[in-house]
Amino acid sequence: MAMSFALIDAFASRPFAGNAAAVCLLSEPRDAAWMQSLAAEMAQSETAFIRARGDGSFDLRWFTPTVEEDLCGHATLASAHALWSWGVLDRAASARFHTRSGLLTARTFIEGIELDLPTERAAPALVPPGLLEGLSVEPRWVGRNRLDFLVEVGSEAEVRGLAPDLRLLASVPCRGIIVTALGAAPFDFVSRYFAPREPIPEDPVTGSAHCCLGAFWEARIGRPWMRAFQASLRGGIVEVRVDGARTILRGQAVTIFSGELQV
Repeated sequence: MAMSFALIDAFASRPFAGNAAAVCLLSEPRDAAWMQSLAAEMAQSETAFIRARGDGSFDLRWFTPTVEEDLCGHATLASAHALWSWGVLDRAASARFHTRSGLLTARTFIEGIELDLPTERAAPALVPPGLLEGLSVEPRWVGRNRLDFLVEVGSEAEVRGLAPDLRLLASVPCRGIIVTALGAAPFDFVSRYFAPREPIPEDPVTGSAHCCLGAFWEARIGRPWMRAFQASLRGGIVEVRVDGARTILRGQAVTIFSGELQV
C-alpha cells in the first residue's frame, strides 16, 4: 500500500539549507527493522515515521541510518510541516506526537513552526578521555545530559574553526558532542554538533541540542527568547525559549520533494 513520503529541509527558509529529514506517513503498521532499513536507504541524519492514532494525535519515531533515536527536533519540525502540507492536519490545528520523549507538540505561527520539546539540561561533568583531545580546545565549561556532552569554548571563531579528530571523539561514551560559544549579532550563541559514531558525523542543525543549549545560555544571557545559529556547512537558525521543563524552538521548513513510497 502506497504511503506519503517527503524530504524536507528543517530549520531552513530556502532549499538545501538547514537539516534534511525524510518523513513517512505510515498507512499500516511496520516493524522497527523495516523502519531502520528505510532510514538506511534514505541516508539522511534522521528519517521520521508517523502513524495516526485515531484521536487526532500521532505516534512518531525517529531513525538515523543505524539506530533509533530518543529525541530529534528537526525531524519533528519536518513531520509537522509534512502533515500540514499534505492536508492531513488543518494549519490551524496543533500537531501532537507521542514519542520516546513523551508528548511533543507543534503549531504554526506567522513566520514558521513552533515546537514544544523537553528541556535537556546539562550538569557539570568529568571530562572523559578523548573529548578535549578530539576537539583540540581549552574549554570554559564541560557538562552533559542524558544524551550529549556540552563543551563551551571562548569564541564564535573557535566554534566555526573546529576540525575535530572524529576517531578520538568516537571513543567518548555519548550520543553526540555539542560545542558552543557566545555569538555575534544578530545571534546570541552559536554551536556545532558532532556525532562521530553515526554515518553523518556532523549534524547540520540539531533541535534536540538546542533543548540543552537553551537552558545553558538562558542562565548566562537572561533573555526570554534567544536567536541561535548552528554553524555547520549548511547552517541553520533556531529561535529558543526555555519555560522550565519545556523548551520552545522556532524555525522554518521547506519541502524538497513529496510523493508516495511504494514498498
